Amino acid sequence: MSKVKLRVERLAHCKALPEYATGGAAGMDLCFAAEEPLVLEAGERTKLPTGIKVEIPSGYEGQIRPRSGLADKAGISLTNCVGTVDSDYRGEVKVLVINHGKEAYTFQPGERIAQMLITPVPEVEVIEVDSVDETERGEGGFGSTGKSRLVAGEAK
Repeated sequence: MSKVKLRVERLAHCKALPEYATGGAAGMDLCFAAEEPLVLEAGERTKLPTGIKVEIPSGYEGQIRPRSGLADKAGISLTNCVGTVDSDYRGEVKVLVINHGKEAYTFQPGERIAQMLITPVPEVEVIEVDSVDETERGEGGFGSTGKSRLVAGEAK
C-alpha cells in the first residue's frame, strides 16, 4: 500500500511534528504547542494550538480524535467528539478540548493532546428521490437494533 503524503508546515511555537507512537498506531499524535503550561478547570473547554499547518490531499480529511489515555486519566475529551480538518483548510490545526473530570488538568508544553488520522472521503453525488427504499429496520431509531429477538429458540 502506498503512503499518503501529508505536507506539514512547522510554526514557530511547534513542539513536535505529528508522528505515530507505535508501528501499529492508527493515528498520529498531536502535541500542545505553547511555552507555558495551561490549566483547564473541571467543566471548562478551550482550543489548544498544535503549531502546525497541514496540506491534506484532495479526497482525504484529517480526523482529530481524543487520546484514550487523557480520557481515562483525567476525563479530557474533544468538545466535538471527532474534529475534521478539510483538505482545503490552511490555518493552524487546533484541538477543541473539554475537561469532563472532577479536577483541573494542566497541559504541559509538548504534551500529546490528540491524534490525527488521515482518511479517504469520497465525493458524493446527492440525488433527490420521491422516496427511499424500505429496509427490515425501517424507521427504527435510537436503540431500535439493540432489542433481543427469539427466532426458533435462538437469540438473534
